[in-house]
Amino acid sequence: RVTFDVVSSLEIRVEHGWKHWYEAFCICRHCSRSTVFVLSERDPQSAELIRLAGGRLDGFASASNLVRVEDFIGLKNASATPAPSHVPPEIKASFDEGAICLAVGCFNAAGAMFRLCVDIASRSLLPEGDENGLNAKIRRSLGLRLDWLFKHGKLPAALAELSTCIKDDGNDGAHAGTLTKEDAEDLLDFTQALLERMYTEPERLRLAKARRDERRKPIGGLD
Repeated sequence: RVTFDVVSSLEIRVEHGWKHWYEAFCICRHCSRSTVFVLSERDPQSAELIRLAGGRLDGFASASNLVRVEDFIGLKNASATPAPSHVPPEIKASFDEGAICLAVGCFNAAGAMFRLCVDIASRSLLPEGDENGLNAKIRRSLGLRLDWLFKHGKLPAALAELSTCIKDDGNDGAHAGTLTKEDAEDLLDFTQALLERMYTEPERLRLAKARRDERRKPIGGLD
């Protein structure tokens, strides 16, 4: 029930080819204090109106009709570890939530979210058929799944020792609620290392190769 004036806005990302997200610096009309809100466009029609306005939110009489308030920028954002680059959106969302929980001292919640990241990412490495002993029980259990993936070379052996924390501490966070700060930081380290191996490093290599190929393209059709 409080109105904020949008002073300035910055586009921070795009989803689904149309849904733009913003950080907007706003001033409260009641107390004259500032807040930075995280906003997202409501629908493609709203997105088009904002495009016609040059991507600015401060020129509308009521920006609430065009965007939703998703969050606000606070100390949790400054302290949280950023997700590795090039990870899928659903995994990034879980990682970011876990990192924020860790930053504000919610260690059990952080552990559960990091475990969810590994759960989603590791499922994508499983073959469709039941091969080399793979069965429904292994598919369901994160611990058994990780063991199978390491045993059959689907995950780097260098990560195997770190993986014990995701099976043991992750379960403790989800069921017993006994995680310490050190436990949660162990889970962060393994999750970060796994996501970098699976997504960040391959994409960086792909982009480097694309840049190399672009530099070596013939100029003017001549070899």
